[in-house]
This record gives sequence, structure tokens and C-alpha cells, in this order.
Amino acid sequence: MLPSPSSFGLVMVMTSASLKPRTGGQILADQLRIHGVETVFGVPGESYLAVLDALHDHTDAIQFIVCRQEGGAAMMAEAQGKLTGRPGVCMVTRGPGATNASAGVHIAHQDSTPMVLFIGQIASDTVEREAFQEVDYRRMFGPLCKWVAQIDDVARIPELVHQAFQRATAGRPGPVVLALPEDMLTAVATVPDAPRFQPAQAYPNPKDVAQVRELLAKAQRPLVIVGGSGWSNETRLAIEGFAARNSLPVAVSFRRQAHIDHRHSSFAGTVGIGIDPALQKRIGEADLLLVIGSRIGEMASQGYTLLSIPSPKQTFVHVLSGAEEVGRVYAPTLGINACSAGFVEALAALPPIPSPPWKEWTAAAHADAQAFAKPLVHSGPVQVGEIVSALRARLPDDAIVTNGAGNYATWVHRNFPFHIYGTQLAPTSGSMGYGAPSAIGAKLLYPARTVVSFSGDGCFLMHGQEFATAMQYGAAVIFVVIDNGMYGTIRMHQEREYPARVSGTMLTNPDFAAYARAFGGHGETVLATADFAPAFERAVASGKPSLIHLKIDPEAITPKLSLTQIREAAQARK
Repeated sequence: MLPSPSSFGLVMVMTSASLKPRTGGQILADQLRIHGVETVFGVPGESYLAVLDALHDHTDAIQFIVCRQEGGAAMMAEAQGKLTGRPGVCMVTRGPGATNASAGVHIAHQDSTPMVLFIGQIASDTVEREAFQEVDYRRMFGPLCKWVAQIDDVARIPELVHQAFQRATAGRPGPVVLALPEDMLTAVATVPDAPRFQPAQAYPNPKDVAQVRELLAKAQRPLVIVGGSGWSNETRLAIEGFAARNSLPVAVSFRRQAHIDHRHSSFAGTVGIGIDPALQKRIGEADLLLVIGSRIGEMASQGYTLLSIPSPKQTFVHVLSGAEEVGRVYAPTLGINACSAGFVEALAALPPIPSPPWKEWTAAAHADAQAFAKPLVHSGPVQVGEIVSALRARLPDDAIVTNGAGNYATWVHRNFPFHIYGTQLAPTSGSMGYGAPSAIGAKLLYPARTVVSFSGDGCFLMHGQEFATAMQYGAAVIFVVIDNGMYGTIRMHQEREYPARVSGTMLTNPDFAAYARAFGGHGETVLATADFAPAFERAVASGKPSLIHLKIDPEAITPKLSLTQIREAAQARK
């Protein structure tokens, strides 16, 4: 459940007696404080210097994190939004700053993460002249966010900033973009502040909840799939309790694996890339699917093949936040517009199904999930699955694990069992470069927690410069870079479609450990599985941002199949 507004800190609302003239920059900074913003990520630009100056008066409450590229800044903000349920905040300059940040906005959109991006904009009197770095942000960001607007009147800053935070958290959460013309930020107005935003979410109709129980009572082989945003550890405990009382199997959707403890007897595996064939078969055999929060998008649905469209053959109950989302792809037997937290809370109050006939079905699902999580042996002296599995045993339950996009992530998703909510940061949008900046955002939010970031060699260098940000702010993340000298996912697809015709996928990489040391951090190179554990301990003991460079055999392209096996299978088909 989203934190209550009172948990965000002191509410500051100016009364008419305390009104005084303020610049747009000052008004905006005051609104950020009112809305409980504690951290702003960004790269400075002359277009919003007035805001940076105003934030100088709020350093007791708001920290501005200076990043090295706007995409990394936006991903840090998105990560904090994902972890807290409150909008992550990012500020960037016009033109290239905004286009760089768009990668993080796209992640927030597809991952349903609350976020507010502020963009410094050209002065109002230069519009439509193709002025320096001029972009129409309404047209650019329209498909990438919930709402995009430009504040042309300084007196409307409180109103529109309030609306931005409200929209970012209401219904299906997501990103909002506000453009800030340079002259508007230096203009002066005497205007009252808006009150703090209050997240607006829909809660289920009791009749719908009762119908869910009726449908469950008629089922023989039910399966619950959970995912989406707006969860909390309390929601996780509630769904685990409901599942235990009713002996229900619960699967998690793609990159939402921390929604249930993988040790729980109801855990049935992950519905995503590289799905366990046993789970995929079980979904097809289910006679009722209760899907809570997950859109069952392209990755979770195996390219929209897992369920029939528009009408799944199973009795299909789909619970989504946002009325426009229900029935958008799949026509449900019962569609419910409700936030996941509210719906799970209602489920938890239901009396259990007496003598459910699916107990053995659930036990088999859990056993299959446990078996699938065991590491497989692949080529080369560095066994990634074994390392990931052993790392789980070493880390506390609340350690945060992040990754970007690439085949390397399949080992993390398959071999690292998650235990509590808020411990996984991974882009369901499949955006490369996310692992490093998201880890920094997480470590700055929770400095006492262990944060481990996994990246491929290609993935890391998309935002590897943010290692400097980690150093600047003492964010002692442990970055693990898995290096096979190629864009592995694309190479895998290339070999499947065009075997033995390598083009555009090879990489020449630096010494990543030396890269970390060049910034003043700790760096290690691992060439054998047994070397990882002591390298990890040295990284932790250093107390610095650290990087462990795993050099793996290029043949180890997936946990199960080698590059040669994929190529040979493709050649046999041709």
C-alpha cells in the first residue's frame, strides 16, 4: 500500500498571511518540499538555474544528486519511485538533456512507476523559431508518459505541480513530465501553495470479491499470478497468508519476483523470459487464473502466446489499477478495477475454501519451481548460476539486487530467490543500462542495506559513468559486470535467425576492474568460480563503490544452451 501523506514529512502550506512575492524557481522548490521530495536527481543546465538556486535554500530537506548523464539520473529517480511508491523526481535541461532522460521515462511508463520529470525549457519569446535546443515536449513525451504539460504562467506552478504528483500516483502509476520555460522560472508571483498530494486509488467492490471466492470454489486447478506496481511488504505478507490458507499456487510475473517469498510453499515460479516449461504447461492446464496487478505483457505472455486473445480459455479474473487497463488486451471473465494492495487486503478477509482439491497441484508447482532454480553447469571456468545462487546464501534478506537487460540477467532471475518485497529492481521494459543507476538510487535511499548490481558488459557501459556519482555520494554499491565480449541477447537471436553470420554484435571491452579503480573505487577481476566469494568479501570490506569483473566464456550465452548449440540447431532447420 502506498505510504500515507502524513508519512512524507511536515506538510507546509502557505496561508494568505504568509504570502510573499517569489520567483518561479522558489515557488517550485517550495512545492517539492510540500510534496515530501527528499531527493532530486539531475544534470544541471542553464535553463533551470533559477530552480537550482532556490534549492540552495532547502538543503536541509532536499538533496540534489548531480549525475553524469540524464538517462542515468532518470533511472535513479525511477528506482526510488519503484521502491517507495512515491514519485521519483528528476530535473534535466532542454533538448539533449530531455532526450537523454527519455529512456528513464519509458521505463517508468512500462513499469508503472510514479515519477515526475522537470525539464528546463527555452524562453517563451523564442518559441517556434527552432531556438537553441528547442523541443515540443508535449509531442515528444506524449506516448511515453501519463501526462505532459508546460507551465507558462508562474502563478500556476503550485496547481500544476500538485496535479503532476497526483496524476503520477493515481490509478495505474506512471511518469509525468513538466516543462519549465526559463523566463517563467525567473518571473515573480504572489501565490499560495497547493496542499500535499494524496494518492487516489480504487478499491474493489465487495460483490466482486465475493464472486472471486465463488469462482475459486468451483475451480480444480487454479493459479494466481501477481505483479505490477503499488505493492508493499504488507501486501506480500497478505497474499502469502491468503495463498497458505487456501493452498493456492502463486506465480510472479516478469521482473516482479519479490512479490512473494520464494521459500513459501505456494511459490510456483516466474512467468517471464525463459519460463520453466513445467510452469508454462501448468498455466495452460489451469481452469482459473487470478491475475493481480500484472498486465501479462509481451515478455510475461511469451509474445502474447501464453493466453488466448481476446478471451483466455481459462476462467480469467484480472485485477488492475486503472479502469482503462481492464480488458485492454484480455477480455476477462471478471475484470476488477482496483489497486493490488486494496484487492489483496480484501482477499485476506475472505474465509478459506474448505478442503480445496488442488493441494497436490500446488505442492507440485512449488517443487517444480524449486528444482528449476538450481544452477545448471555451462561452459567455462566461471559458473554464473553457481555464483548467483551462492550469493543469495551470503546476502541478508533485505539486500537489493538490480539488473538491466541482457541474457546475463536470466541467471539472476532464475538462480536468485527473492524473499521480501522491495529487493528487486529490474526494468520490465527491457531497457539496457538500468542496473548501475538503479542500484545507486537504491543505495542512496537505503544506505544501510546491501545493494548488488548485475550488468552485462554492453549494459554496464551504457551508464557506467555513473560510477562517478556513486563515488561522489559514497554509495557503496557492489557492481558485478558479466563480460562475454558481445551484445549477448542480440547475438543469441542473430545465431537463431542468421547462424554463423556475425554482424554488429561483437564488443571490445576495457579492464572493468581498472575502470573502477580509476574512479577511486575498489575493483576485482574474477576468472574462476571459486574466486568470486573472496573477491566479494574484499569488495564489502572496502566500504567503497566496488566492481567485480566476471569474464565468462562467450559460449555461455544462456543457462541451458551454448552459442554453438543455438547455431547448430538453427543450421539444422535451414
